[in-house]
Amino acid sequence: MLIVILLQALELGLIYSILALGVFLSFRTLNTPDLTVDGSIVTGAAISAVVCTAAANMQPAMQIIMCIAGLVLAFVFGMGAGAITALLNTKLKIQPLLAGILVMLGIYSINLRIQGKANVNLNSVPNLYDIVESGMPGFKWSAILLGILLVAVAVTALFTFLKTRLGFALRATGDNEDMVRASGISSGNMKLLGLSVSNGLVSLAGGLLAQYQGYSDVGMGVGMVVIGLASVIIGEVIFGSKSLLRRLVAVAMGAVVYRMVIGVALYIGMPPTDLKLVSAVIVTIALSMGLLGEKFSLIKGRDKGGRSNA
Repeated sequence: MLIVILLQALELGLIYSILALGVFLSFRTLNTPDLTVDGSIVTGAAISAVVCTAAANMQPAMQIIMCIAGLVLAFVFGMGAGAITALLNTKLKIQPLLAGILVMLGIYSINLRIQGKANVNLNSVPNLYDIVESGMPGFKWSAILLGILLVAVAVTALFTFLKTRLGFALRATGDNEDMVRASGISSGNMKLLGLSVSNGLVSLAGGLLAQYQGYSDVGMGVGMVVIGLASVIIGEVIFGSKSLLRRLVAVAMGAVVYRMVIGVALYIGMPPTDLKLVSAVIVTIALSMGLLGEKFSLIKGRDKGGRSNA
């Protein structure tokens, strides 16, 4: 039973890995708190659900195309949400936190417009996971294989982008915005690009999530920014962050570890209503681990110093 729960957690964790990569880009690379995530992930789910529903009566080949098209559109619409947040911040001088909250609130109504109702059921509608499973008869791990492939593509694409000249400028904007301006680079354009790509990845994760779980709901985005942040912190603490590639892989793995912790919590009998509390505790512990590690190293250093002086 525990093995089944952990495998399901792995499948879901691989989807959340893409969400974590998007959160990493805004919170870590740009050093910008972006709460648009809670809205843009629902946008991706809504777009993906509507497109898949439209393909219900089409030929199998067209169903595959439509499911993939739904994910592409999810990424594009997510980029649009991130762009609005960036423009509110850079052009109207609204604080990033408030800009994200405003877009998150406004996008709720847009998501309702996209879906036409509060939730969309995809149980009788073909999706990418069902199509891959039907293409691999007898293979039980098709969802895991698809998830690993998608995460590998996302990590490779993001790593390649951040290693370009434009990517270096984006990373420099998060490190020292004044220096970037002094170098003749528009920090506003870098924020626009970064938040757009960030929310594009988050929305893509939402599209995958809708197809995986078989429904899209306008309230499914609540707490997603916490999940993304927890994944980033857990990954960096456990797997390290010495190089860019290692950091990206660590963030992706952090999402898997997070979902497995949640799976174990459910297995030992914790009520599903307490999952948000568990998430908050996990983030708190992960955030404090760095500080506790520094204090431990300082105490250890003092201890060694005391011995040497003796």
